[in-house]
Amino acid sequence: MLVKSRPPVTSSLLGIGRRSLDNFRDTLRIARRRLAVRPARYPNISWWAWGLVWVFLTAAAFVRLDTPAGVAHGQWSAGAARLAEFFTQFGLGGWYLIPSALLLVAANLTDWRSLSRRALMLVYSWTCLAFLVLSAVGLSGLTVNVLKYAIGRARPLYFQDFGVLALHPFAFDARFAGFPSGHATTMGAVFGILLLLFPRRWYIALVVTGCIASTRVFVGAHYPSDTVAGFGLGCAFALACGLVFARLGFIFRPAASGLPVRKSSFRLIAPEK
Repeated sequence: MLVKSRPPVTSSLLGIGRRSLDNFRDTLRIARRRLAVRPARYPNISWWAWGLVWVFLTAAAFVRLDTPAGVAHGQWSAGAARLAEFFTQFGLGGWYLIPSALLLVAANLTDWRSLSRRALMLVYSWTCLAFLVLSAVGLSGLTVNVLKYAIGRARPLYFQDFGVLALHPFAFDARFAGFPSGHATTMGAVFGILLLLFPRRWYIALVVTGCIASTRVFVGAHYPSDTVAGFGLGCAFALACGLVFARLGFIFRPAASGLPVRKSSFRLIAPEK
C-alpha cells in the first residue's frame, strides 16, 4: 500500500509567505492605480464650520461643566461608579484595533483566486471594513496620544490639588494626560464609521457612543471638555478616512456634496441564493 508523502513544512511556509507577499503587492497595485486614474476631487464639506462647532462645544463644556465635574469627583454612588467602570472598557481601542488587525492578517493569507465570486465579495467587504476601522481608530488614537502628552492637562483626580486647568506640557506622566480623552476619541471614530455606514441610524450610534465616552467623566479620568474634544477629533478622522476610501472605491462611492455613500455591493452577510 502506497502512502502519500506530506509536503515539507518549509515549502508550505514558503508558499504561505509568497501568497501573503503577492496579496500585499496586489493591494498596493490596486490602490495606486485607482489613485492615479481618479482625480483628487472631494465633496465640498464645510470643515471650518464643523470645526467651529467642535471648538464651541468644547469651550462650553469647559466653562459650564468641568468645575462641577471636578467638585463631584468621588461623590457618585457605588452603583453608578461600577456601571461606569464596566461600560468605559468599551472605549478601549483594543476592542476595535485587534479584531481588525487579525482580519487583515487572515485576508492577507487567503488565496483569493480560489474563492467563488460570492465568497470573494464577502471577504472583500470584511477586509475593507477592517482596514477602515484600523485607519480611523488607529490614526486618531496615535494623534490623541501625542496631543494629550503635549498639552499635559491634569486629570479630575487631582482637581483639589491643581484645579480645573493645570497644564504640564511634555511631562510624560499619566496624571497630566487628560486632554483630549483617548477613550472618547475612539468612540468618536466608531461613531463616524457608523455614521458613514448607517446614515439613517446616526442618532442611535450617537447615543451609544456618546454614553460610553461620557463614562470617562463618571470614573474621574477626564473632564467633560476632554471627552467632547476627543469625540470630535475621532469623528473627524473617521470621516476623512471615509472620503479617501470613497476615492479608492472601497466601501463607499463619492457624492456630489456631503459625505460619501455606501456602495450597494458592500455586504457583510452573504445574500441568500
